Amino acid sequence: MCIISIRTHTGERSYSCSDCRMCFTTSSNVTVHQRAHTGEKSYSCLDCGKCFAILSNLRAHQRVHTGGKPYSCSDCEKSFFRLYSLKLHQRTHTGEKPSTCSTCGKCFISSHNLTDHKRLHADDKPYSCPDCEKCFTMSNLRAHERTHTGEKPHLCSDCGKGFSSAGNLKKHKRLHTGEKPFHCEHCEEKFTRSDRLKVHIMSHTGEKLYQCPECEKSYTNSTQLKNHQRIIHRGEKPFLCSECGKSFGKLGNLTDHQRMHTGEKPYVCPDCGKQFAHAKHLKIHQREHTGEKPYQCPDCEKCFSRADYLKTHQMTHMPPHMRSLAGDKPHRCSDCGKRFRQMAGLRAHQQTHTGENPYECLKTKQSLTYPNSPIIDR
Repeated sequence: MCIISIRTHTGERSYSCSDCRMCFTTSSNVTVHQRAHTGEKSYSCLDCGKCFAILSNLRAHQRVHTGGKPYSCSDCEKSFFRLYSLKLHQRTHTGEKPSTCSTCGKCFISSHNLTDHKRLHADDKPYSCPDCEKCFTMSNLRAHERTHTGEKPHLCSDCGKGFSSAGNLKKHKRLHTGEKPFHCEHCEEKFTRSDRLKVHIMSHTGEKLYQCPECEKSYTNSTQLKNHQRIIHRGEKPFLCSECGKSFGKLGNLTDHQRMHTGEKPYVCPDCGKQFAHAKHLKIHQREHTGEKPYQCPDCEKCFSRADYLKTHQMTHMPPHMRSLAGDKPHRCSDCGKRFRQMAGLRAHQQTHTGENPYECLKTKQSLTYPNSPIIDR
């Protein structure tokens, strides 16, 4: 017992698992750990039949049925099934991260998180998914398995949306708080996620590492390339609108489209309260408040708040015969293909598809699609 106690202080781990080379302070810990490889689960819950490899895990699980959470945090009053979970939680208040990676110096709240992290350096992924046989570290396997079960246990306290991992919930919460911790060193742009910052930086460097083998078009990230191959070359449009049957290549495009049916406008301007169905429309609108005009004409240096305004303007520099070659009506309706010279004309036309009637006749109170719609006086 004394030798084991000394090892907890020195960090010595003399016993290793023959399957994954993970090390432990005692042989009994190795025996318990090896059950993760063999799948042995000797302890079963009498209430629901769920089985466990470790007795302490069964006892902690049984509190799910009894509702007992005996370990409470003195800082926020949050309660836990296990003492170990409480100790880890308390480190979120103290900021303590005692487990440090010797390779990159990154610090972690628990040794388990550090062990998982170290496998990224070694490219060691010993745990395979029983459904699809993909390999992962233990923490990533748990999150991945939820893609098969559909389980989303991490709920947003602001909007109730569920997520498969705590990391994804943390990223989502930044939409509510407005926090953008990732800053571009080249400009003043900020981002909620590090991967979006990396993609943005490539817009400054011009770097496009991902090239399509079929048409040689290049992209800044693998997701853009996969979407391109799926939609353009394979013609896949797996996301179907349940209201009108229209299909889309991307889930995001379907979500945007469905707001035409629901009328949902989740993006609110903080300056004037105006609401928008799409984030990009809010971003364009906010330029009316800031006066920002990022699109400059190379011919006369006139600036515009939108790319389509610049495109329309540039046609004024072309001689008449060139305009017909370039396409005198650059704005095309995605629903019926009809083309328009001005974006305003396209917008008004699209209201015939959505059924929106934003204008009202002062005389008859009739709703109109266009501000100059003809009224027949009966």
